[in-house]
Amino acid sequence: MVIGLNLLRGRHLANAVTSAASMGFLLFGYDQGVLSGLLLSDRFNNQFQLMATVNGQQIQNAAKVANIVSIYEMGCLFGAAFILFTGEALGRRRSMLVGTSILIVGAALQASAFGVPQIVVGRIIAGFGNGMNSATIPVYNSEVSRTKNRGRDLAIGQAMLIAGLALSYWFDYGLSFINSDANWRLPIAFQTVFAVSLILMLIDLPESPRWLLARGRVSDARTVLAHLESDSAKPTDAIVVAQSREIEEAIELERSVSGDFSYKELFEGGEMQNFRRLCLCFGIQLMQQMGGINLISYYLTLVFKSMGLSDNMSRLLSGFNGLAYFVSALIPVLYIERLGRRRSMMTCAVGCSASMAILGILLAVNPAGTGIQGRAAVAMMFTFNTFFSIGWLAIPWLYPAEICTLRLRSKGSATATISNWLFNFTIVQVTPVAIQNLGWKTYIMFAIFNASFIPMVYFFYPETALKPLESIDTIFSSPDKYKIGTGEDVFSRDQPQLEGSAGDFEEKAGDDRSGVLA
Repeated sequence: MVIGLNLLRGRHLANAVTSAASMGFLLFGYDQGVLSGLLLSDRFNNQFQLMATVNGQQIQNAAKVANIVSIYEMGCLFGAAFILFTGEALGRRRSMLVGTSILIVGAALQASAFGVPQIVVGRIIAGFGNGMNSATIPVYNSEVSRTKNRGRDLAIGQAMLIAGLALSYWFDYGLSFINSDANWRLPIAFQTVFAVSLILMLIDLPESPRWLLARGRVSDARTVLAHLESDSAKPTDAIVVAQSREIEEAIELERSVSGDFSYKELFEGGEMQNFRRLCLCFGIQLMQQMGGINLISYYLTLVFKSMGLSDNMSRLLSGFNGLAYFVSALIPVLYIERLGRRRSMMTCAVGCSASMAILGILLAVNPAGTGIQGRAAVAMMFTFNTFFSIGWLAIPWLYPAEICTLRLRSKGSATATISNWLFNFTIVQVTPVAIQNLGWKTYIMFAIFNASFIPMVYFFYPETALKPLESIDTIFSSPDKYKIGTGEDVFSRDQPQLEGSAGDFEEKAGDDRSGVLA
């Protein structure tokens, strides 16, 4: 029996899956941003004794703040590692249900905290649940989406992540005028609204058909495929059987090459190039985090305050920055497939690097952040977010699910997510201390990091846009597999490419495979 096939079929079911994934990312974004505004709350700082007296002045204890904020990332890392070893056994849908339930427990502990130990434990638990979700949602979404919509669907999810981030900034700002503990407890507790909504949405959604086929549940998988295909399709229809067989053949090919799964094969090359794929998964999230985005996501209010702005203006600008970030995050929804993965990442790395370099120079000239230099420095925060959202927001979450084979997909996504949270933790831990001690040099450091990503993408990351998941293996098994990434696209050169039309697929070479999900 397939759970979650009660009401929706066809396009409505596919949209419901995208909506659930988007709700998961909305929750993710809100949880990331909510603490940013609270770090300026006197009630929050007094509750957890975050202020210290230095030379007769009250300043925030940067190390203590970094520990409270960054411990969440360690929880996320452990949650992603848990999926690495248990994701295939649990399945996509159950992993998200368990992860979201754990997150609710962590949020409740944080919102009711009266001391540092409780809020730390709450952030670890909430992080564990979010780590499970962030390692699973991109896989689930990509395995159910059609080829022509796969990038768009993930881009929508990432736009909702930024919507959650922006919402948290404005929620913090609105409640900052309340002189009670509600000005920090309520924003933390509010994330449970999104978590409960996600659980309710998942109840009526099916498991990934690819995961079902990998477990030998052919009948259940074809039922899901039929429901995804159209309002009237049946599991025995030729088009549904063709979809199922294509996925089954890919699974059999993997098993014929590698046999039963062993964790040893994660570190092997061979025909399937598993270790190379995992390195690409790990590397793309490393680049996303080391570019400096969480300098902004977690500490934007503190960054603005360090530039001489008032608490109120810092919160207000953070809110507007979140809105601008959300608008720019909608651009990939329209253009992610047209621009491709490689071009988007390289072009936007140039923009991110330039934004950070100019920001650093402006603050070096005018450390107080006043006058025209200060306004230009604030503008660079906005331009950095714009470039990042176009090229580096969605793709690092989408790419690992695209380049990994079915048996490796949950592990590749988990590896990428572990990398995300490991370097997220690094940046969140270091940033407050770096801003206090290095000042403008902090931004020059991030400018150098972003510039270094351009040759890394150019030489090592192949293009995956508009390619069916089962066909991307051609990139890694072709005779030119080690030359891919220098600009040539082996698959588009040697193979006919599938394109979508009105939700179906037609092969340019004339082979009738319309409707094949990939």
